[in-house]
Amino acid sequence: MTIRLPSSDGTLRTYDPRPEPFRAAAGTAFTSRTVFSAAHVVADPYADVSPDSPAAVDWDATLAFRRHLWAQGLGVAEAMDTAQRGMGLDWAGAAELIRRSAAEAKAVGGRLACGVGTDQITGGSLTDIRAAYEEQLAVVAESGAQAILMASRALAATATGPEDYQEIYGHLLRQSAEPVVLHWLGPMFDPALEGYWGSADLDTATEVFLEVIAAHPDKVDGIKISLLDAGREIALRRRLPQGVRCYTGDDFHYPELIAGDERGFSHALLGIFDPLAPLAAQAVRHLDTGDVSGFHQLIDPTVELSRHLFQTPTRFYKTGVVLLAWLAGHQSHFTMVGGLQSARSLPHLARAYELADGLGLFPDPGLAEDRMKTLLALYGVPQ
Repeated sequence: MTIRLPSSDGTLRTYDPRPEPFRAAAGTAFTSRTVFSAAHVVADPYADVSPDSPAAVDWDATLAFRRHLWAQGLGVAEAMDTAQRGMGLDWAGAAELIRRSAAEAKAVGGRLACGVGTDQITGGSLTDIRAAYEEQLAVVAESGAQAILMASRALAATATGPEDYQEIYGHLLRQSAEPVVLHWLGPMFDPALEGYWGSADLDTATEVFLEVIAAHPDKVDGIKISLLDAGREIALRRRLPQGVRCYTGDDFHYPELIAGDERGFSHALLGIFDPLAPLAAQAVRHLDTGDVSGFHQLIDPTVELSRHLFQTPTRFYKTGVVLLAWLAGHQSHFTMVGGLQSARSLPHLARAYELADGLGLFPDPGLAEDRMKTLLALYGVPQ
């Protein structure tokens, strides 16, 4: 078993795939941490659509992947950035995804939280933005899932200062029947969110964010921070009101943030746990028994893969996630909604394969090798 992979310098190198995959032990739900995987969607490869068309989703394969995540003990964060919200999946598609996943979660007893945003509009007044949020909140509430209030591109474009964020979020939290997760997505994931919470200065923005939470602590289950800044997350985590959780969304520093320190730890809501599900679940179970060393032994080696997938431009990390799902046998093709399979270079994809294989993430290494060789052949790489 050998494969020739292209490097970024234009040369080819020979790689010997790992013969045996990582074997994860079956387990129940976690006791020490609440852990969500933000899940990708599987495109319908036979749909006659263009990148500008509404997403054509293979619902059977998409829901099967969610069952895979639930079987590992992970919760599913649905209709989030990893599912290509605003990058191929519009609100109509997201609403259908939420309804179908909620029904599936009820059938199998899986934990589900769903993204609520304003992507059915592209702009408008604060009244329009509030109404858009309310429409999506109603869909999630009707499904019986927990709501994750995502950052709004429309609000970022319309708000004139911190008071507009405080007004919108305050209204939504007051009317929410159940506690929600507040999601702060940094501009490295979505450039349209630059200056969120009313300031491009992160210290100033953090104060506004904390004021919103402090005004409604009973309506905030937790916060999800995706700023790729471990120090900032830890400092913010220590200032949260009692009972409000911090869910790390830091795909660069998650081991240290989840493990925590003498003053606390972060729970997790991570896109990288889509490809890492079995390994990540096994690692968290070490924390359940107090085995911090065992946790780090499993999870620390995954950071190199995560940093590779989430390298600049970070928003295209979904391409690597879907590639690995295909190589792992979770779907029959490497096609993405919006044609986003073209968003990363062949050397990038080859390195993703190599790193994932080294971790033992492919249940059938031979299948992964054959599929990677098929992809390489399409690019004219000789074997």
